[in-house]
Amino acid sequence: MRDASTSAHDPVTDTELANLVAHWRAANYLAVGQIYLMGNPLLGEPLRPEHIKPRLLGHWGTSPGLNLVHTHLNRVIKARDQDALCVWGPGHGGPAVLANSWLEGSYSETYPDIGRDADGMARLFHQFSFPGGVPSHVAPETPGSIHEGGELGYSLAHAYGAAFDNPDLLVICVIGDGEAETGPLAASWHWNKFLDLVHDGAVLPILHLNGYKIANPTVLARVPEPELDDLLRGYGHEVLHVTGDEPYAVHRAMAEAMDTALDTIALIQRTARDEGVTERARWPVIVLRTPKGWTGPATVDGLPVEGTWRAHQVPLPAVRENPEHLRQLEAWLRSYRPEELFDHDGRPLPHVLACVPEGARRLGSNPCANGGLLLRDLPVPALEPYAVKVERPGATLHEPTRVVGDLLESVMEATSERRDFRVVGPDETSSNRLQALYGATGNAWQAAVLPVDEHLDRHGRVMEILSEHTCQGWLEGYLLTGRHGFFSCYEAFVHIVDSMVNQHIKWLKVSRSLPWRRPIASLNYLLTSHVWRQDHNGFSHQDPGFVDHVLNKSPEVVRVYLPPDTNTLLSVAEHVLHSRDYVNVVVAGKQPTFDWLTLDEARAHCARGLGVWEWAGTEQEGKEPDVVLACAGDVPTQEVLAAAQLIRHHLPQLALRVVNVVDLARLLPETEHPHGLSDSQYDALFTRDRPVIFAYHGYPWLIHRLAYRRAGHPNLHVHGYRESGTTTTPFDMVVRNNMDRYQLVMDVIDRVPGLAVRATRARQAMEDARLRHHTWIREHGTDLPEVADWTWQPETGGDDGPPR
Repeated sequence: MRDASTSAHDPVTDTELANLVAHWRAANYLAVGQIYLMGNPLLGEPLRPEHIKPRLLGHWGTSPGLNLVHTHLNRVIKARDQDALCVWGPGHGGPAVLANSWLEGSYSETYPDIGRDADGMARLFHQFSFPGGVPSHVAPETPGSIHEGGELGYSLAHAYGAAFDNPDLLVICVIGDGEAETGPLAASWHWNKFLDLVHDGAVLPILHLNGYKIANPTVLARVPEPELDDLLRGYGHEVLHVTGDEPYAVHRAMAEAMDTALDTIALIQRTARDEGVTERARWPVIVLRTPKGWTGPATVDGLPVEGTWRAHQVPLPAVRENPEHLRQLEAWLRSYRPEELFDHDGRPLPHVLACVPEGARRLGSNPCANGGLLLRDLPVPALEPYAVKVERPGATLHEPTRVVGDLLESVMEATSERRDFRVVGPDETSSNRLQALYGATGNAWQAAVLPVDEHLDRHGRVMEILSEHTCQGWLEGYLLTGRHGFFSCYEAFVHIVDSMVNQHIKWLKVSRSLPWRRPIASLNYLLTSHVWRQDHNGFSHQDPGFVDHVLNKSPEVVRVYLPPDTNTLLSVAEHVLHSRDYVNVVVAGKQPTFDWLTLDEARAHCARGLGVWEWAGTEQEGKEPDVVLACAGDVPTQEVLAAAQLIRHHLPQLALRVVNVVDLARLLPETEHPHGLSDSQYDALFTRDRPVIFAYHGYPWLIHRLAYRRAGHPNLHVHGYRESGTTTTPFDMVVRNNMDRYQLVMDVIDRVPGLAVRATRARQAMEDARLRHHTWIREHGTDLPEVADWTWQPETGGDDGPPR
């Protein structure tokens, strides 16, 4: 452990210290005012109940500690001309960050109606946690923020994501001791092992131990200090402590700790960049121990508050109704001596702002926190050199993700100098057939390297860690600070980040309504190793429900694509890499898949989002079909086309239409999603009254939910994954879930009026094929030759012979 006093930087003078304390007092006053006041902001008259908000919302307990950090960040940023960004892990400390943004002037520049004067202060107070105002968290509305913190666990991953490929940026991350108990945060202490000393910035974690969560003590605040030091040292950090409750002593210690930390960081980076030292560094971390609710009421109604869990939210809950609470609130506010901090017009006095940096150096004005300001178009090459040749549908097979891996390699190579594109994934880049990326870069890695290792690179831009939480957090931080990225993951385990993607979608939805927030690159998921091809992993790896989860979210933000072959995946990849302010979910297999469309056809099909594949059906021009076979996903598409071929053979007089869906949101009404179809468009494709047999990649009820308002919904019959999985052959998976070609044909026979009587022999042939399948796989361990060797035959007519 290093004491803060070991800093080589000149200590703060008494005048500087007094100004720092004054700034901190002002921020505390503004934080309390936001929680309680809707009038009388400068206490120009005695406080009355009508000055108090009718509903008291917000979090006081963490605010004084955050105000302390913000005050001292101002000092070191100004003194060192430091490019800095802060991630506020205790996001419910919104009053503190808003207060500091208003003090430094960035808030008034962003919202001119909230000036840095008494009227602006009154509006700042009134809007907080008030209808039509701003949330209590450090939300998108807060200048300088990239992390809301409403859901705990992700602050440090966001901080490292922001630091990657930002060599001059210092990212401070304040971690609350409640958040420190979460699994994602606990794993995040390892991320210093991925920080490139040459090309990345630095992350300074500040572990704020105020002792309590909402109602209980926190683990790290109660373990003995030597044990905590051993833990953090084991994670690769050098520990600096700041502890106390006497303001001047704590401020002096905090100044010394910040100087020591920044001196250490500067030395680490200088020796790496100027002297070529490549050994992994031991980065500083500050452990800050101050009381929860510091400077607030010591007791309320005879119970201790300051320094306890009771200070977490609103220490004085009944100010309007209880005269004693009102008296305590006024005494609390006046304890900060606002007359010494603000002039008669409510403007902060010069000594209060002495520590505040100027312009873009202010934490609320750093362009990295409004990443769209820095975003450059991604150099995605033309697709023609990567497209597979398709002379006729279904004649060849390719691994779609392997081909898109070639495209991503070119993007990675094209950004090798500007370094603003990364691919993340949980140890699956090669498994997901994206290993072409290693032709342009390696896996980021700063720890030991052994001779047997492959693709490890201190400067690599593929990020692999067996933690989906981390991949998500890294990528969010990277995107929010103005860069591009791609997240490759096994389909079943992307569910681990369900709640994280919720928060990012909410952030994007709100950001889109803020004109000063510039659009950022979309968060792009490639979900592969999917439900239908888990040949050796089995049931535990079979879950296609992430799509359902995402499509529940804000329709203006979410997009879901299921390209059926290689060229459509290329087209979708090109689109999502260029898109802005979306969460794009792309589901595509890595196993050999039939090629159905040329590149030009794929582009047109993806632009439509869905369409009729005339070459696969048997309907006549100008006449409605007898039945529609629809599909979404690579395996469902193959089964539908195999079923169509069987229908051509066994039921040549049946008018069949085949519809393929790439963009699932197209099934929604246009009033529900920007990509939705009008009723007339939907009916033109699926008809109003003919049976629609739909083979879908995921849970079948999702398709019903998307289309339930359509006139033809009673005729919609969906086949998909029905939670029947195991380790088995590829075709047995679709048989187990009743999505196989034979079942689809039987469903057509059963659903088309009058067909069952005329097609008895054909239906029996389908049943016999399924029985033959069950016997065969148990004897041979492989699929039937007629399935394993199947190819699309464009013209099949004939008799009622055995299915092929």
